[in-house]
Amino acid sequence: MDERVREHAEVLVDWSARVEAGDDVVVSVAEDAHELGVAVAEALGERGANVTTLYGSSELSRAYLKGIEAGTDGDVEAKDFDSDPAVDRAIFEAADAYLRIGGGRNTTATADVDRPTRQAYAKARKGVREARMDTDWVSTVHPTRSLAQQAGMAYEEYQDFVYDAVLRDWESLAEEMAQMKDVLDAGDEVRIVTERDDAPDTDVTMSIAGRTAVNSAASVAYDSHNLPSGEVFTAPYDTEGEVFFDVPMTIDATRVRNVHLAFEGGEVVDFSAESGEDALADILDTDEGARRLGELGIGMNRGIDRFTDSILFDEKMGDTVHLAVGRAYDACLPEGESGNDSAVHVDMISDVSERSRMEVDGEVVQRNGTFRWEDGFEE
Repeated sequence: MDERVREHAEVLVDWSARVEAGDDVVVSVAEDAHELGVAVAEALGERGANVTTLYGSSELSRAYLKGIEAGTDGDVEAKDFDSDPAVDRAIFEAADAYLRIGGGRNTTATADVDRPTRQAYAKARKGVREARMDTDWVSTVHPTRSLAQQAGMAYEEYQDFVYDAVLRDWESLAEEMAQMKDVLDAGDEVRIVTERDDAPDTDVTMSIAGRTAVNSAASVAYDSHNLPSGEVFTAPYDTEGEVFFDVPMTIDATRVRNVHLAFEGGEVVDFSAESGEDALADILDTDEGARRLGELGIGMNRGIDRFTDSILFDEKMGDTVHLAVGRAYDACLPEGESGNDSAVHVDMISDVSERSRMEVDGEVVQRNGTFRWEDGFEE
């Protein structure tokens, strides 16, 4: 076994999930992620945790959903699924931690499942999803050949990329990102502006008053649930203006490029995409909350140096910002307050490395990807 696999497992168990002796841990292992699953199981055993393993297969999910379509003549609704199956809820309600190890043989395994079927399934399992998110959950990926292919890299090259992003000095990065958290926590309004010759302009403002930013340093101790991570995010509202997302992404197994959203009164009132517009429309029509923002995220992990068509990595990349339509995370909300609610949470990313600025309460805090505490900010 590549020693980096064991290092990955140790970071996941110790730094990210903070697993302790006696904890009940559910581990979901994707296709072709067996090696990291083995290393994680070994690490959990050494720490005296209790382990329940699940098989996280997108090919099995496809088979199930296609079966549902066949049994309903393709006219699938949420009522065709058992709402929040008790066995699934029980697993997560009893768990202290949930570790999801992604991978897979085919990154578009569910591409031929109708979008209404996927939406109905997501709605029916909202309670299961909430129970899972009430655990100390962490999501990561094992570098697989399918993910390397999706990223346009040789397998060995992709392995190096993943471990450069995962095996970081997380304490040092957390200290740096705390500066951005402090700025957002003290602010009331964020404005993002881009004025590039090769892309439509962005000029969007959003309120963040009363919200708490998360220093997403790849650990539940920071209310952070992804490994790798390396972003600071909050839950905005009252969004106004227009924003252009120039980083390609895959939404519901569909490649989506060059998305434009227009906001009025906090809600998307117009949208377009160069490709994948139907997939974007289906997301925005999922429910009432799908047309409102649930997240503003600022990428700060400069160990991620290229786009890979994987949101786990791309949204953390330095010199980017992302906005997510749909569900807001509770960690950003005041006690007792509910934020934007939706069955979806879909991130879209903008490159802000040039001819851009981010303002908080009228003060520029990032210019052309450089933060005000970094060398080169004035230039």
